[in-house]
Amino acid sequence: MAKRPGQRWRQATVWLHVVTSVGWMSQALALLVLLTLSSTAVDPAVRVAGTTMAQHLDSSLLAPLANASAFTGFLLAAATPWGFLRYWWVAIKFVLTVVQVNLGIFLLSAGLNSSVDAARDGASGPAGPMIAGTALMVGALAFQAWLSVAKPWARTPWTAGKAKLPTAPPWVFTMATGAVAADLAVAVLLGHPLPAFSAVALVVASTTRARTIREASLRPAYG
Repeated sequence: MAKRPGQRWRQATVWLHVVTSVGWMSQALALLVLLTLSSTAVDPAVRVAGTTMAQHLDSSLLAPLANASAFTGFLLAAATPWGFLRYWWVAIKFVLTVVQVNLGIFLLSAGLNSSVDAARDGASGPAGPMIAGTALMVGALAFQAWLSVAKPWARTPWTAGKAKLPTAPPWVFTMATGAVAADLAVAVLLGHPLPAFSAVALVVASTTRARTIREASLRPAYG
């Protein structure tokens, strides 16, 4: 049986979420290896090389993949019946993703910059905290992958008495896939990892869902 175009685009968004999530975790593992190498190396040149490569990997690949993974996950929650807080496994993934993205931006990236400067000055830098934080990121991403596969636990208390959420129209998933692909291209080509297109797509998807729910709630009164 042939798949409808809307179903294909929704599956493309899911595929993109899976690919970028795996990429995020694999780059976090690579970051962990480089930071460990820099921390344990005796040769100062190796320490500088390890931290410099870790910093480049974080800004050029890990950050764009993390953004793409986060925003495809957010959009799937905003555009499908899963929602953000209707199921425990989705709610936990949502909270963990928000925490990881913010810690990556405000702590990990800043720590990498300090580590590079410290290594060039002959010091060790914040190697211990950086390694521990990166290891925690890897563990959290692996846990989120398990949540996606197992989908454990029941619905949250916030779903009591609420109707099933509608699925967004096909053009929302088409827009989301294009937006994430555009952000990844900009990040790779121009070194600009800010997810501008994805943010716009998420706002549009959330607004579309809110309007659909509002119209559905008003329909019986006028029907």
